[in-house]
Amino acid sequence: MNITEFLDHLNRGEAVIGGSETHKMMTKLGHEAMRITAELNGSYHEPEEIRSLFSQLIGRPVDESFRMFPPFYTDCGKNITVGKDVFINTGCRFQDQGGIRIGDGVLIGHNVVLATLNHDFAPENRKTMHPAPIVIGKNVWIGANATVVPGVTIGDNAVVAAGAVVTKDVPENTIAGGVPAKVLRSIEK
Repeated sequence: MNITEFLDHLNRGEAVIGGSETHKMMTKLGHEAMRITAELNGSYHEPEEIRSLFSQLIGRPVDESFRMFPPFYTDCGKNITVGKDVFINTGCRFQDQGGIRIGDGVLIGHNVVLATLNHDFAPENRKTMHPAPIVIGKNVWIGANATVVPGVTIGDNAVVAAGAVVTKDVPENTIAGGVPAKVLRSIEK
């Protein structure tokens, strides 16, 4: 299995069965991600070096407006896309096998977790994983220590409050918070 076949499998939402060829590719990419993130997180880097390492991690160039404060962690990297003028703060953890799409102008706070895989609920199939994408619209702000689970879309201009656990879509131009997160109010323009 090559990386294109791997990503196609995941982006179709097909299950990853423990020990399968897809699972073996997932493990291989995880080790590559560990190598790159160890370099990214291991010492100080100028902004251009951070962009270069992040581009290696995701397998495509990021815009020169991209900014990040490491450390940053992921167990794949190859299914992340980022728009222009994106900022990722320190300590974030992205589990991106199911796909993470980040729109232009997004701000991601300290220690945010974006998780795109669920394990099967049936105990006998617990090693089987089910991918689902996270889509983050334009000009979204995700506050510190928030967690976003598989299959969630956050609409343009939305704000996710610090510490929220986002289990359902967040409409555009709203503020969501709590555990589980719910819409708290609209954002006035």
